[in-house]
Amino acid sequence: MPNPTPTDCWMTDMDGVLVHEGRLIPGADAFIARLRATDRPFLVLTNNSVYTQRDLQFRLRHSGIDVPVESIWTSALATASFLADQRPDGSAYVIGEAGLTTALHEIGYILTTTDPDYVVLGETRTYSFEAVTTAIRLIKAGARFVATNPDPTGPSDDGILPATGAIAALMTRATGVDPYFVGKPNPLMMRAALNRLQAHSETTTMIGDRMDTDIVAGLEAGMRTVLVLTGITQATDVDRYPYRPNRIVASIADLTDEL
Repeated sequence: MPNPTPTDCWMTDMDGVLVHEGRLIPGADAFIARLRATDRPFLVLTNNSVYTQRDLQFRLRHSGIDVPVESIWTSALATASFLADQRPDGSAYVIGEAGLTTALHEIGYILTTTDPDYVVLGETRTYSFEAVTTAIRLIKAGARFVATNPDPTGPSDDGILPATGAIAALMTRATGVDPYFVGKPNPLMMRAALNRLQAHSETTTMIGDRMDTDIVAGLEAGMRTVLVLTGITQATDVDRYPYRPNRIVASIADLTDEL
């Protein structure tokens, strides 16, 4: 069934759609180049909070994809935006990397272990038992619990890795407190992305490789959705979900000729 109106704006996940562990997914460079050549508004979205926008721009460029820094939107930036709105100039104890700590510093947050307003959990490949213990104790003492994203696993060359959602589950079990997840599939992150583009959901398409984050986030935000099979979700997995993407394609390369 054809779309009633054309897609004016595009959003795409990064890992599993454009790159995999720093390596270009064939055709992703041509897709982004075509978006830029035709002046189509777009954002590269990622639930990964490890890197800053400039870090990600460099990593994408190194893989062969040239993305302007302002066209990158991360769960760390979405989390910082949320906290700045909820409790300006607050304080937080953070488990995460430079992408998250930089975003919080830039909104004027103090990072501390002394009676913080929030415990903020983000992505890292070196989760420390000591840091998790400190976070659990602070939450038990009254700190509000926020996490950048609910992804339980992430990809690596050797297979899946435990990610923010898995560590959050451990902390919830220890504290009895559920975190507020800011990143995908929370529509909050998607609405913030739409606002950055000054776009309408009805004419925006979200491309992702995960049914449980990318596709449901696009669906709940009112966007069209395209699942690519170059990442986490495989074609045999789709029927397990109560919702479906508008389209399923082998890779993002299959979309370039439509731009």
